[in-house]
Amino acid sequence: MISLSDIRAARARIAGKIVPTQVIRSATLTERVGWPVHLKLEHRQTTGSFKLRGASNAIASLSGEEKARGVVAASTGNHGRALAYAAKLEGMRAVICMSRLVPANKVEEIRRLGADIRIVGSSQDDAQAEVDRLVALEGLVMVPPFDHPAVIAGQGTLGLEIVEAVPEVATVLVQLSGGGLASGIAAAVKSMKPAARIIGVSMERGAAMKASLDTGRPVQVEEMPTLADSLGGGIGLDNRWTFAMCRDLLNDVVLLSEDEIAAGIAHAYRHEREIVEGAGAVGIAALLAGKVKVDGPVVLVLSGRNIDMDRHLDVICENRERAT
Repeated sequence: MISLSDIRAARARIAGKIVPTQVIRSATLTERVGWPVHLKLEHRQTTGSFKLRGASNAIASLSGEEKARGVVAASTGNHGRALAYAAKLEGMRAVICMSRLVPANKVEEIRRLGADIRIVGSSQDDAQAEVDRLVALEGLVMVPPFDHPAVIAGQGTLGLEIVEAVPEVATVLVQLSGGGLASGIAAAVKSMKPAARIIGVSMERGAAMKASLDTGRPVQVEEMPTLADSLGGGIGLDNRWTFAMCRDLLNDVVLLSEDEIAAGIAHAYRHEREIVEGAGAVGIAALLAGKVKVDGPVVLVLSGRNIDMDRHLDVICENRERAT
């Protein structure tokens, strides 16, 4: 289990390398649910997602010899971008392995940061197999996107900022994929506010952590295209950290349809004046769909903004047509 002291140490380690993002109150969502609803604007992070926190902490935790070897990771896009950015600041080599399901705009941003890119197969598991091969053949240091103590502690710094901004928080809605963000935030928030509820939110299409929690052990699921593409991929059958932390710390998990996720993206744009990707909108979507019981102040994490803008326009227009 990652401790509060681990997360506080991570915050000191990454100070100056990440942006402590703003928390604002949503008037429209507050009116809708009858309790204060706050938005944690992590999509405004330097690389457009929360992933920079974990990647920065992981790289800062490496030895000089490890930094000289370079890093490698599998990614659905945002972790790769964050790791490429953090590695570039240190003058390190970074290799990012992704499947063909990763949107082209995310691939291009990683390439722009100077990382070596490998597109392999049609799932996160396929990309991970290439990571394992490069670790064995070239001696690169693997920095996993979620199941790593330094990554989890880095993501947990979000939880510190949430409680500091909203001390009365009763419920936190957080994106759930491999579990690095959810377990890090839960560890931080519950250490300071034991009564607070942490609700994981994911998509109906291939929610690997939800399937694993329901089964009682890590399981594989079919990876499918989804608006919440950042939440795709498995959790690893040999998961060492995030499965147990999510099992022990999350109060509930809710799943969303593609239409519900689209409604979350549209609401963020129209009412909050924020551009977020599908994964970033799932907290809003869960509230709009009535899938979370609210009994006190709520904080939603807007986790990322790295959506293809043509796709974003399509979602907004399609959602408006449905509404009329």
